[in-house]
Amino acid sequence: MTPPPRSPQDAAQDAAPGGGSAVRAEVEEAQLMSGRMSGRMVAVREAMAGAGVDALVLRPSPDFRFLGGGEGPYLVVTRDAVAETAEPARLVPEGARRVGVDPEMRVRELFGLAVEAELVPASAVLAPLRLRKEPYEIEAVARAVAAAEEVLGQARELAWFGAGERAMARRLRSLLVESGCEEVLSLRVAAGEHTARPAHAPGERVINPGDALLVSVCGRWDGYCAEVARVFAVAEPPEDFEAMYSVVAAAHRAGLSVMRPGVPVAAVSRAVGEVIDGSGYGRFAAAHAGRGIGLGHDEGPRPGEDAVLAAGMTFCLEPAIYVPDLFGARVADVVACTDGGPLALGTSPHSLTVLDR
Repeated sequence: MTPPPRSPQDAAQDAAPGGGSAVRAEVEEAQLMSGRMSGRMVAVREAMAGAGVDALVLRPSPDFRFLGGGEGPYLVVTRDAVAETAEPARLVPEGARRVGVDPEMRVRELFGLAVEAELVPASAVLAPLRLRKEPYEIEAVARAVAAAEEVLGQARELAWFGAGERAMARRLRSLLVESGCEEVLSLRVAAGEHTARPAHAPGERVINPGDALLVSVCGRWDGYCAEVARVFAVAEPPEDFEAMYSVVAAAHRAGLSVMRPGVPVAAVSRAVGEVIDGSGYGRFAAAHAGRGIGLGHDEGPRPGEDAVLAAGMTFCLEPAIYVPDLFGARVADVVACTDGGPLALGTSPHSLTVLDR
């Protein structure tokens, strides 16, 4: 009897060491991802139809990655096809009336598209679909959080006394790259009075014993983003700093306690604000208590939006107090909203660490 023909996958598995188990796993993962993308495309096309959008044109961005974009340079999605191309205008259907374009497209790219259609933000279609992460996405975010926490763990062992902010920021950037970070999205090192500046960029200020020290890292690992921020004291905390820091930590716990499905995102901000206001530091509180995080480092849900938490959402909870010309403190962690309540994706403690070197 003539044996049945062998598939290319079978042949590759036979040729691979160890019986082809590694190749088999890769094939199964590719098939699983293909199935996920098929389901996602169905939802995307339903949303496109509801918004009257005839095509989406995306460049490398969170939306591009959400739809499985690879080499690019553009990904075009229509009602019946999806393709990567260097000439997106050729794939936009003739007679299209509305085309959703990537919010990160440059002006020259928009002019180069040259289609006779109304251009609208693709995020109007895709942002609602990206709000709730699938289980494998939450696992990916958790891996990114673990990598970011590992970098901060290594930061505790560095020699801070007498070093400059910018020099330490370079050390942290190197640690991020070594961790497998694909893109460093933000990196903050602020010492002493600089911790009271929300948008401070590392400078030449020397880090001295008695300084408060605010360190945060935000990057992308395997496509997904994470941010972790912690506050340290160098040798010993400044006067009154521990009391202020305890308020930030309590505000973080209060925000975390209300993060469950069905709760308005605004309720998280209120819970954080009530703790800070009650302490007397209300006028020094940060403007917002957090934002969504996932394929992008700043996405929905946002506290200022009329949104309700749902299972599958991932949120960077980041209460902060900034006392001008004195000191500040910010604690940032990524939290997943689940049917069982909030799930902190990191394990790093919030206790104030005193650095001894």
